[in-house]
Amino acid sequence: MSSGAYHWGALAVQERVGVREAAEHVGRSIGTGIREVAAAFLGLQPHLVVGAADGAGRMWASLLTGAPGFVRATGPDRITVAGGPPEGDPLARALATGGTRVGTIALDPRTRRRMRLNGTLEVTGRGFAVHAEQVFSNCPKYLQKRQPLDLAAAGAGVVRRGDALTPDQERAVRAADTFFVATTAEADGVDASHRGGLPGFVEVSSPGELSWPDYAGNGMFLTLGNLTADPRAGLLFPDWESGALLQLSGRAHTRFGADGERRVRFRVESVVESAHPGRLRWSAPEYSPHLGSTTR
Repeated sequence: MSSGAYHWGALAVQERVGVREAAEHVGRSIGTGIREVAAAFLGLQPHLVVGAADGAGRMWASLLTGAPGFVRATGPDRITVAGGPPEGDPLARALATGGTRVGTIALDPRTRRRMRLNGTLEVTGRGFAVHAEQVFSNCPKYLQKRQPLDLAAAGAGVVRRGDALTPDQERAVRAADTFFVATTAEADGVDASHRGGLPGFVEVSSPGELSWPDYAGNGMFLTLGNLTADPRAGLLFPDWESGALLQLSGRAHTRFGADGERRVRFRVESVVESAHPGRLRWSAPEYSPHLGSTTR
């Protein structure tokens, strides 16, 4: 059962960490309406990350790409997305099914701005729409700045599927400075969020397990709250310079240290690596200034 902006899982983490009062204040920024400035921001974006569960109940995060304007606000609490994921994407069927609960995040590496919108999917003639249940923006903390270069060369779609990371995929994860995570709390919907850090902040302990630190943020704990309620998670690692994607589905849990540190451990259950055409290539990063001392 949810309470205001948060369900019981998020509330439990907030209480444990001691930020309940601050989280209540921040939670007032979560609404259902899309403001004019948010609508303008969406209309400029060439990417949209979408999180959802597939037909087997596995959580995934997918990257949708199009010319600016392919995602736009078409009502006070509704966005439309032209097109969908490329063929072979694990969410292709879910994003063509009405009633799918989805979490979305639009992140602009050029300006280090991001916006999250969670809701329920409606199939349209040219793609799909999302009826918003939660709309909010986050601060630019831990976002890397990049500039667009050009379109990646035409790829070959899905390159590899598996149930564990290959050595090359392990290296890609260790080199990542950004990934996205999709989580759910069943009746309380789906959320898609961002994680950023210096290369190496995601540790790979084996082909089937990786982990990352949970740095101090806005105190909402929407992701950790969802994982408290439901361990399913989907990770998306974009290769900004080649346009390739690495998608992982599995289960995660949070370990709380006595010193206040938190670490999320993720067990890999399914892997999809792809090199689809039409991906934007981006420059090398200008790292977030907040990453100089990540004692978060």
